[in-house]
Amino acid sequence: MMTKKEISDINTNKHQTLYDWLQNHPDENWAKGPEGKWNTGEHIVHLIQSEAALNKALRIPKFYLKYKFKTNNRENRSYEQVVKKYQDKLAANPGVVGPMSRTMPEITPANKSIYIAKLDKEKTKLLKKLDKWSDKALDTYLLPHPLMGRMTVREILMWNAYHTEHHYNILKAKY
Repeated sequence: MMTKKEISDINTNKHQTLYDWLQNHPDENWAKGPEGKWNTGEHIVHLIQSEAALNKALRIPKFYLKYKFKTNNRENRSYEQVVKKYQDKLAANPGVVGPMSRTMPEITPANKSIYIAKLDKEKTKLLKKLDKWSDKALDTYLLPHPLMGRMTVREILMWNAYHTEHHYNILKAKY
């Protein structure tokens, strides 16, 4: 099982890899993307929206999480299992887009640093929230994921790291 420190480290590392790539990505390419696909900025906005939603969910009182989503009654998935399940779900649902990301703001080279800073702020909030959760609570409480169904908080925090890597890999390959 991935520890809180390992979850924090993997999220930090995946974000840093993305930030390093973005730093070297020409500003004029920020608003460009393949035909019919998100541009670079929209990928970053999607990650911001996703992490902001997760941060909001982590503020919900635990008694309400238990009431609304029940509690975990199975073994936690490993990081590798979470990644595999996500990849399988994406393969089975091509073109799926997170509900909050169906509309995007206008992306211009002028807002590149603003959105990168917002993503870093959401990541920092997420890691601070992780610190406040006990290991028992991470494994007990469930949160809904629009594609993966209910996941333990530990699993969704591991998924968040992979989600960042997933979008980095798309950007690196196609942009």
